[in-house]
Amino acid sequence: MGGGILQQAAKRLAQSVPVLFGVILVNFLLMQSAPGDLADVLAGEQGAATPEMMLELRARFGLDQPLWVQFMHYLGNVLSGDLGYSHRLSVPVLDLILERLPASLLLMVPALILAAGSGMLLGGLAARKAGSWVDGVISVGVLLAYATPLFWAGLMGIVLFAVHLQWLPVGGMRDPSADLSGLPLVLDTLRHMVLPVCTLALFHAALYARLMRASLLSSLQQDYVRTARAKGLSPWQVEAVHAGRNALLPVLTMIGLQAGTLVGGGILVETVFSWPGLGRLAFDALLRRDLNLLLGIVLVSSVTVIAMNFITDLLYGIADPRVRAL
Repeated sequence: MGGGILQQAAKRLAQSVPVLFGVILVNFLLMQSAPGDLADVLAGEQGAATPEMMLELRARFGLDQPLWVQFMHYLGNVLSGDLGYSHRLSVPVLDLILERLPASLLLMVPALILAAGSGMLLGGLAARKAGSWVDGVISVGVLLAYATPLFWAGLMGIVLFAVHLQWLPVGGMRDPSADLSGLPLVLDTLRHMVLPVCTLALFHAALYARLMRASLLSSLQQDYVRTARAKGLSPWQVEAVHAGRNALLPVLTMIGLQAGTLVGGGILVETVFSWPGLGRLAFDALLRRDLNLLLGIVLVSSVTVIAMNFITDLLYGIADPRVRAL
């Protein structure tokens, strides 16, 4: 088993290399298609520039080189960890991303775990009780959660739990007026996490629940499930071990696809709750027209998607050994 998983991992890793190269290429082409270049930006910030100064700036940054030479230079910089420089904030792009990445992960990882766990649990329960009032209640609740816009759910959460009940803070990552450290700081951060994590998990939990219900109902109709029942296996063994294992595969696919996009995709939630993560940083970069920073965030998000798809493929091989042969 171990050798098969290692072989599958090596194969998927080799397949990820051209995808990563394509992401870097698209990122470079986006940078080139944007109006103006770095010399124009610097000249605009200074108010004016002579033609000689523009030529000097383009020569200094290699903008007078052929396009393929610029791409090779950009590729070398990216592979060495240099994502460019934010001239709006006067800070390297990588430093800004690394500064905000922990806050995004602190929000996205619990949201993903909460969404996956609750979604699969509710979906499995609805499939077991298909046609009953339990299935009806879960289906209606899931449909409402799926149709509710994230920003509206976040705002209603703030109005109810932060303004009226005053159980939770309105936004931010911690209380700026309190000088906390150690356990009090951890508890304060956890209080600030509750609303944005639950808001972000709401839509994804509904999606996983719908998918798990449909997948488990389909698996329960298969011949191997009837055979397992005929052998006298307990309902738990039939539903959780035999049918449930195969029903997980579509859910794993969706989790893998969405886990990577969550890192840079929580723009609405981070904006509503003033959460200092990559989503909020991307929104601010868009408003400031900070192209280098925006492309750096896009690149990091794309690499995260590739990494999560790689992990999902490995989990697929563990859940279904037949996948390793593909």
